Amino acid sequence: MSRPQGRETAARAADSATPKSATAQRPRVLETVLAVVFLPFLGAAITPLVYRVLGERTAYYAAAVAAVCLGLVTRLYLTGAHGLATAEWVPSLGISLAFYVDGLALLISFLASGVGVLILTYSGGYMHGEPGQAKYYATLLAFMGSMLGVALAADLFALFTFWELTSLSSFLLIGHYTSEADSQYAARKSMLITVAGGLFMLVGFLLFAWAGDTTLIVGEGSLTADATGVVETLRTAGLFLPTLLLLGVGAATKSAQVPFHVWLPNAMEAPTPVSAFLHSATMVKAGVYLVGRFRPFFLEEFAAAEAGVQAAGAAGSAAAATAEATITTVPEWTAVFTTLGLLTMTVAAVLAVGATDIKELLAYSTASHLGLIVAGFGVANTYGAEAGAFHILNHASFKAALFLVAGIIAHEAGTRKIERLRGLRHDLPVTAVIAAAASLSMAGIPPFNGFYSKELLFEATYEFAHEVGGLTWAFPVVAVLGSVFTFLYSIKFLSLFLGDRNEELGHVHSPPLAMIVPPAILAVVVGIISVDPMIAVNAIVGDAFGSTVPGEAHSFSIGLPTTLKPAVVMSAITIGVGALLWPQYDRIHDAVRAVLTGPVRANWWYDNGVEGLTATSKAVVPRVQNGLVRTYAAWALLASCALTVGAYVATGVGLPSLAVPASTTVAVGVVLAVAIVGAVAVTDAPSHVAGVLTLSILGFMVAVFYVLADAPDLALTQLTVETLVLVIFLLVLDRLPAWYGESERLTVARDAVVAGAVGLTVAVTVLVSTAASPDTIADGLIARAGLPPGEHVGLFVDYGGGYNIVNVILVDLRAFDTLGEISVVAMAALAVLTLVRMRERGEAR
Repeated sequence: MSRPQGRETAARAADSATPKSATAQRPRVLETVLAVVFLPFLGAAITPLVYRVLGERTAYYAAAVAAVCLGLVTRLYLTGAHGLATAEWVPSLGISLAFYVDGLALLISFLASGVGVLILTYSGGYMHGEPGQAKYYATLLAFMGSMLGVALAADLFALFTFWELTSLSSFLLIGHYTSEADSQYAARKSMLITVAGGLFMLVGFLLFAWAGDTTLIVGEGSLTADATGVVETLRTAGLFLPTLLLLGVGAATKSAQVPFHVWLPNAMEAPTPVSAFLHSATMVKAGVYLVGRFRPFFLEEFAAAEAGVQAAGAAGSAAAATAEATITTVPEWTAVFTTLGLLTMTVAAVLAVGATDIKELLAYSTASHLGLIVAGFGVANTYGAEAGAFHILNHASFKAALFLVAGIIAHEAGTRKIERLRGLRHDLPVTAVIAAAASLSMAGIPPFNGFYSKELLFEATYEFAHEVGGLTWAFPVVAVLGSVFTFLYSIKFLSLFLGDRNEELGHVHSPPLAMIVPPAILAVVVGIISVDPMIAVNAIVGDAFGSTVPGEAHSFSIGLPTTLKPAVVMSAITIGVGALLWPQYDRIHDAVRAVLTGPVRANWWYDNGVEGLTATSKAVVPRVQNGLVRTYAAWALLASCALTVGAYVATGVGLPSLAVPASTTVAVGVVLAVAIVGAVAVTDAPSHVAGVLTLSILGFMVAVFYVLADAPDLALTQLTVETLVLVIFLLVLDRLPAWYGESERLTVARDAVVAGAVGLTVAVTVLVSTAASPDTIADGLIARAGLPPGEHVGLFVDYGGGYNIVNVILVDLRAFDTLGEISVVAMAALAVLTLVRMRERGEAR
């Protein structure tokens, strides 16, 4: 290992290209990116038609679509087309479909499309005779497109859209065997956890958009470009840590971090190619991608403080002590993600040792290695970013190979039970070689590629603990502990091919060529990176690392250690302790199984939580939805009142002071008194008819008030509507029973509360809405009318075509209002006329 050198990565250098060339390339980049993202969706749309023609060979059609996407991603890589490309999406809301091409985006895109080609080719052999193949290939292509969208999205809303599409498509893939109860359970669990986490993430995105006044994540004018200002806004509002945690929940649920790891083992109910694709190279990588993408944003302050220390130290300034004190505190980012990642790395590794099924072992190991990536990105130094970026590639290569190997074992041996599998090298020699390379890489044994990124994590945690001290020394200790268990379960998977053959298995067939070539290619990738890791660093990992660090990024070199350093000692301890514990693997396995009972299991909390919510829903629904309109009205009215009053309280609306206007006349006072008497009388009416007639007094008093206020048109409308409503009420009451029976006191009390809440809310609304004294429209219209008469100019003559201010207002400025009033009067007249005619017909009969 060596410290980073002083050369900028290609990603950073590309961002500094001349504006003219960037502008010239941008349309072409946008076209290519759009093709990369949306071609899989187009391919998925026509897959059912293709399946009618090709049948099971549709696998190779889907693989060809993925290969085209891989070619387009390669084109972006070779042309060095880094930067932002946008297309209008929702212009009225200022939302663009923005994409950003950089090292991290290209790395995830290469994995999604490249591994997609291998998985779809592998499916051609694995899915032979399986049901629902048209749906399977269409959904797999749609998932690949969604993951490509996640990788390349540069806008918060675009990222969230593709993020949720991955959850939806993975739900269909995990639940592929729709008739199987376990498959249904696994699909529901993955959907519930990942979609719920996505909603938390969406809230965090909204806070980002509010604080930064933009939805762009990276690029010019983005959140990351103005990280200091956005962070200051969030901190001032006390929302920095909540925003970080909301983002963390989204990443943790998608990448199966503790305690949200419970969905991943159950997701192994999906066909093995799905497990290999979703849970090694794509879906679970979405969470760690999110952490890597936002890492520069949240560590901008830390990077600035570290730069201040270096500058102050170089100048010999006394301010160096203050700056050093600033960076020796643990950033919130590190406290959250390093703790989360190392906890997941260790807990999931222990659970993998307790596994009894090869896909279960690989599922828990996936969560463990994702924890390693999250922990790496969490550590606030360059080693951490190097570990996270490098292990994204390493994990995808060896884990996809191992999943495909597991599929070969299950397909040819007919079982996935670990206790029944041993000596498989005799029947599957080529598969055994692939498994050996991938397993040793997963174990972190030098010189296999998994060793290099694990070594970087050791270096990151040790250097950070050495710099900060205190409780952070737990970071390297936990990293070693998790790696010991990683060593154990990796060797256990390799042992399936070692030893004497289990004769109970019967004859184990050789896999078809379509199933052996894809994992072999992945094993070759593992071998190439293992022999010379700098090939991967120079090709793509260096650029991906550059995308995950704030400020200026430097290149780094990596290789087998040549000196004794703390990270080397940590690796030696890991391998040594693992080798010592290997003979006791079965005892450790049994102990883990014995401990995992009751509340110790995360599944216990999930299952009981879901069952509790289900039981609560079953108990509440009959009470809320009892078929009575009266109950529905009560809930709707109370909810409306609560929302209205809550809005007033949240916005700090105050009630105006009540006073009798000085212009109030005796006539107005008499009208108000009669209205109050009528309202009180309604509550004591002996019958419904008497109540309706008494209630109409209020409506007629409102009409009289309009007359007193010199508004005869409003008075006429009010009288007409009030008369019509009165007639309708009386006709309805004529059809209702005279007596409904005795009401329960609880029901009466509830109705009284509802009525009181509605009345109070309406009263408050009226007071609040009439409290303000805005500039009246009348004043402006009178001024433009050019009064006194004879001097009408401007607005009314030029646009209204008349001199009478009232006529012009009614006909032109209030045309729709006037039309509405005329329509009400006309409808009321027609309704009354119809009722009268119908009554006459009734009497004639």
